[in-house]
Amino acid sequence: MNHKSEVERRVRAAERSLVDLSHRIHAHPELAFEEVRASAWVAEALDGAGFSVEHGCYGLPTAVRATVGSGPLHVGICAEYDALPDIGHACGHNVIAAAAVGAGLGLAGLADDLGLTVTVLGTPAEEGGGGKILMLERGAFDGLDAAMMVHPTPVETATMPGSAISMFDVSYRGTPSHAAAFPELGVNAADAMTVAQVAIGLLRQQTTRSELIQGIVTEAGSAPNVIPDSSRGRWIVRAQTSDALAPLRERVQHCFEAGALATGCELSTDQACPDYADLRPDPRMLALYQANAEALGRVFPDLPQGAAVGAATDMGNVSHVVPTIHPTLGLDCAPAANHQPEFTAACVTPTADQAVVEGAIAMAWTAADLAGSV
Repeated sequence: MNHKSEVERRVRAAERSLVDLSHRIHAHPELAFEEVRASAWVAEALDGAGFSVEHGCYGLPTAVRATVGSGPLHVGICAEYDALPDIGHACGHNVIAAAAVGAGLGLAGLADDLGLTVTVLGTPAEEGGGGKILMLERGAFDGLDAAMMVHPTPVETATMPGSAISMFDVSYRGTPSHAAAFPELGVNAADAMTVAQVAIGLLRQQTTRSELIQGIVTEAGSAPNVIPDSSRGRWIVRAQTSDALAPLRERVQHCFEAGALATGCELSTDQACPDYADLRPDPRMLALYQANAEALGRVFPDLPQGAAVGAATDMGNVSHVVPTIHPTLGLDCAPAANHQPEFTAACVTPTADQAVVEGAIAMAWTAADLAGSV
């Protein structure tokens, strides 16, 4: 039997259901840890294909583990399905989930012949919740010989540049007062946030080109004639590696401490989710995947190598423990890019549907190549 031809036949036979799954998830966006419908749909699709399925595992109600086969090489395929606030599936996790299911379906009936054990992991809360990190800590990736997933972007790449990030919530507590009659009695929490942002703006001159500091203020008072006694924000610090992240995070913390010191406010800083590690793709797996994707007609353009660290993913933490790849599927939608409303629309086009199917086949072929059974 030509195993690769049979894998492709099985995936293409499931094309209609895979595209339907992608479109359903896209039409019903759910935020981190709230992916009730999406995770159920993924579990249902795999359960119907002979996988042993657990829905709600590792202490996470929207995590999924589905396993088939008993071969000596154990490959994990990751599905993401959480959306972003307001703009829905602007990072294309609907495509990721459907492609992961498709790869699983392509391998399901052949796993033992190929010498594979295949586990599809439904991983919640990639967008700021660190679902894979929690699952990693709780044993979801134990025993895996390889882990993989695909991710839509405007352009095809063998791997997404993945930075290390720390995400945290900041709040200041002051004292309210009438802003005109008794301003001297107030302690202004909005001023504290302003001082911190000015300090961060000045700090940026002394950071490297691969270090980024980003944030939003989510609260800074409720009426202009009341001195704000509370201000809040969420911030992300990015660095090229996990080792470089810690000292930058400390310098940013000092900026927030300056706001508290200058105004007399009380500062609280809380970690929003576990730190994401930098992505370290496995070179051998990457080469296999790219060859398989190119055999399907997918094109990897030569891209300039810049200093920007790119996006971040909790798949980075997995890559420090298990040989991992995280290639991207080009949707040919530039100038629309991830986390824009235009990219949300691009993730349910015929091009995105084709990416679901071909991403699934390329991952399944790569798993077969790793087993050495083709």
